[in-house]
Amino acid sequence: MSDQWSVSVQDRRVASTQPGSRMSRRAAASSPPPPPPEDLPPRGHRGGGDGGGNKMRVLAWISIATTSLMVAGALTGYTLYRDAFSNINQRPVDKDIINPRPPETGALNVLLVGSDTRAGKGNAQYGQKLARTADAGGKRTDTIILMHISPNRDQARLISFPRDSMVQIPKCKNETTKQEMPPRRDMINSAYSSGGVACTMSTLETLTGIRVDHFVEVDFSGFKNIVDALGGIQICLANGVNDKNSHLTLPKGKSLLNGEQALGYVRLRHYGDGSDIQRIKRQQIFLSKVVQKATSSQLLTDVGKLRDFIKATAKSVTMDPDLANDTTQLIEIATSAQKMTAGGVKFTTIPWQPDPEDTNRVIWKQPDANDLFNAIKSDVDLPEPAASASTAASTPKINVKPEQVQVQVLNGTTTQGKAKEVADLLSKEGFKVTGVGNYLATDGKSQPTTQVRYAKKATDGAAYSDVLVKAMQPKPAPTAGKLKPTTTSTYTSPVPVPSTTPATANPPVIQLIIGEDFKSVKVTKLPDSVTNSTISADKQKNVCT
Repeated sequence: MSDQWSVSVQDRRVASTQPGSRMSRRAAASSPPPPPPEDLPPRGHRGGGDGGGNKMRVLAWISIATTSLMVAGALTGYTLYRDAFSNINQRPVDKDIINPRPPETGALNVLLVGSDTRAGKGNAQYGQKLARTADAGGKRTDTIILMHISPNRDQARLISFPRDSMVQIPKCKNETTKQEMPPRRDMINSAYSSGGVACTMSTLETLTGIRVDHFVEVDFSGFKNIVDALGGIQICLANGVNDKNSHLTLPKGKSLLNGEQALGYVRLRHYGDGSDIQRIKRQQIFLSKVVQKATSSQLLTDVGKLRDFIKATAKSVTMDPDLANDTTQLIEIATSAQKMTAGGVKFTTIPWQPDPEDTNRVIWKQPDANDLFNAIKSDVDLPEPAASASTAASTPKINVKPEQVQVQVLNGTTTQGKAKEVADLLSKEGFKVTGVGNYLATDGKSQPTTQVRYAKKATDGAAYSDVLVKAMQPKPAPTAGKLKPTTTSTYTSPVPVPSTTPATANPPVIQLIIGEDFKSVKVTKLPDSVTNSTISADKQKNVCT
């Protein structure tokens, strides 16, 4: 799920129009996730070599996802293995983020980046000649992943952003000079090469509205150790492999790969139809198997294996000090992370389409991408406590679904268009919006709080209102007694309105008055472009590629 590097906007490649080219594959397949494109060095650095640099950049995509286990799995052993975690490299970034930041939520959002630097032990051997000199040719990343862990810490979604996404990068500090750089439209990975992790965090925050709580950065050298610490990863091949470029020879069927073999597997290009789309699916399946094994009870309860895994991971990552040194938070994550099974981990690539200004680049498909961001932003609820038997018996409730709830949405703020904006969100969640309008106080000021109201004579008004309240942030208490709108107008849903039978005869129309405190509608239904580019870790056990 995504990327960055030190290449300028003018360093554009010419699109190939031949069959089998990168762009022809994009034209032929709009729903599958895009592959990590060929990451070319800056101008003047496109030297010879065997292409090892490009091959190893695939590993950034693989390596960075395994570091999520530092947060989502291996932290279970934090209190036992503080010495192993002391090996984590630390880099403060808060002071370098100079843009307004979204509010914190109960969820945990961690930026995962894969640095392609060849500096450091074990990295240079995989790159070109430039990789063995000075600073190894500079620091870039072809991988940007936003790992979102639910407030209850039992679900995780890793969202990948293609490194050649053209986006609006906000003002940032140059990582080296600390001078402020003006905002610009550029490839998203250029934020990392010029402004480092801080600029990447700020870019994602301004584009998505999601608070990035922490970051984890990894290089290539730890990848083999991580796989070996897990005891190898089993894969299944539909056909045998004997590929000189990736130094990999494997038979048809199942094979248990050690770290060295895993490197060859994720670098494998000359296999199947040779397409990047097929290769990216193999990588996702491989990651799913890593997650399955790393979150298994065997690893989390085996003292020796867990220690080896933590040591292998800690040596290859850099974190912000707030995460690396916050014992309380790490222990809290560690305790709850045991509930995160492989079935609760999903890998998603942001919906994309070719950039009309340059078909060698991509832009995020809207409104689908924003729907995904809204789902992340609205994932702030902890499970509701179960009602006691006495309470449940004394207050029987009818079973009402969102599709059975009729809503009139009124804008109680001075922000124009707010009613339709919220109505569209409710419609996508299945609610039947009967109309929109305004409700303004006599002094013309905004309503301070959001209200949910139902008619006093509606006996089931509270039950229908409760369903609407659960879909909102914050959650206002329903009130009996409706208000007279200042203005009303008809409303047309952006999605088909389902035909459903009301839970009761004469269902009430619930009134929603939007106040200044309104934050969002909880998004649970995602567009097809998101679901089609998502795989679940638990469904990849017996997949042969």
